[in-house]
Amino acid sequence: MAADDTTASECRSDGEKDMDLKTPPPEDAEAHGDVETAVAPNPSEEPTEDSRDGIKLKCSVIFLCFYGFMSSIRPGEAFITPNLLSSEKNFTKQQVTNEITPVLTYSYMVMLVPAFLLTDLLRYKPILIIQAISQVVIWLLMLLGTTLLHMQLMEFFYGITMACRVAYSSYIFSLVNPVLYQRVAGYSRSSVLLGVFTSSVLGQLCISLGNVTYYTLDATCLGFVSFGLALSFCLPWPKRSLFFNRMKNQEQKELTGKAAQSELEKINPKQGGLSSTSRWRDSVFLHMLLEVRNVVRRPNLRLWSLWWIFNSTGYYLVLFYVHILWNQVDSTASYNGAVEAAATLLSAATSFVAGFSKIRWNVWSELVIGLITAVQAGLLLVMGTTNYIWVCYVSYILFRAFYQFLVPIATFQIASSLTKELCALVFGINTFLGTILKTIINLIFSDKRGLGLDVHSQFYVYFIYLSLLTVVYLISSAVVLIRHFRNQNRERGDSAGGPPTELSPVPVTSEAELLSNGKSGRI
Repeated sequence: MAADDTTASECRSDGEKDMDLKTPPPEDAEAHGDVETAVAPNPSEEPTEDSRDGIKLKCSVIFLCFYGFMSSIRPGEAFITPNLLSSEKNFTKQQVTNEITPVLTYSYMVMLVPAFLLTDLLRYKPILIIQAISQVVIWLLMLLGTTLLHMQLMEFFYGITMACRVAYSSYIFSLVNPVLYQRVAGYSRSSVLLGVFTSSVLGQLCISLGNVTYYTLDATCLGFVSFGLALSFCLPWPKRSLFFNRMKNQEQKELTGKAAQSELEKINPKQGGLSSTSRWRDSVFLHMLLEVRNVVRRPNLRLWSLWWIFNSTGYYLVLFYVHILWNQVDSTASYNGAVEAAATLLSAATSFVAGFSKIRWNVWSELVIGLITAVQAGLLLVMGTTNYIWVCYVSYILFRAFYQFLVPIATFQIASSLTKELCALVFGINTFLGTILKTIINLIFSDKRGLGLDVHSQFYVYFIYLSLLTVVYLISSAVVLIRHFRNQNRERGDSAGGPPTELSPVPVTSEAELLSNGKSGRI
């Protein structure tokens, strides 16, 4: 659900993916902007707009992407830590490391589940408005706050904005038909990345060339986020959402289609009570909650879900504390914006390249994950031991790029055999479990109520953490490879036919197999 919280946007059902292949939109229809002509009708989906006006739909998507771009422009975000440690704020490194920054993780954990549920229940727009209001509060506190409590409140509201990111990543899919999901996901993701890149470059130019004070930079950010708040009020209000509102529509249809049965229930109240209980038991949302158990039984889904939980924990802990490390390595260097811009650009490139990787993931997943995690652990060791700031910068850029290379692969591996509703639920659970793990590590090693380690010692802890994960992944890889080649040799011995069939990334199962209890997870 977080920085990289766009995974829910990539969740599509198998049927929707088949539609992309079987019914491609005519190129001439798209060239003339006729979205409805380009979209093949899907009788299982309700229309996204009552008027089904293609021009209005296209304008809504463009406006939402513009909102994503503008709301990502915060030139001072890469310089929050130098700002706190500067003479303008005058906080100590110990305060920033052990008292201010840990609040972000705690706030994120507390707000993640409510944000996930309310996003769907309130249909996205109110959560985006709350996120925009939180951004305004953050930069008001940065501009006017002077005490430790003010900065802790700033981190608290920053956690709220992170938890609310799920609203933007899933909002756009309430506007368009499923056949366009993949395309608009690329548009929304690209607009956010472009905004982050532009923000980092603009902040660096202000610091390096404009000789702008942190106070002026904070005021500039306040202006941008205030404009983003105004834009959030202008967003269109979706008529449906992924779980709750869509389920309400389905229940209304069922009630309309079963009028005769309702009359019988009035005659026999006992039977009506049983029917109400039966409706709850047959709830799609409840079935999906029960079906999450079966994800653990699938080796590939289990592997990538565990990667999402454990590796994202290490990734975000590094992101939260790396600016403090840079300041400790060289307090005079102020290239945070340039480094974040380069990291964003390279991460986008590696994510793009990952989409073209041709690997038999059923066989090589553990090995690839283990090798990349080993490289990331080595980069953390370099960052924690070097005294050269540029070595630290380059290591950080590569660390982020390696992680972002695996994100789209993990998204596809998890989403390819799940309905989009179950997919969103699985990603939400993975993100929440990762957040709990981050909170535990923060509380033990970072918080002053725990060990209260300095930032260098924390990076040693992160290095050990990823090293342990590397050992686990490589051992698992050895087991999988031995089993695979043993089975391959057995098949060759038993059959005089051709070579073994190549394994698909994730076994494509029928919808009946998606839910072991015999119920469909598709709403």
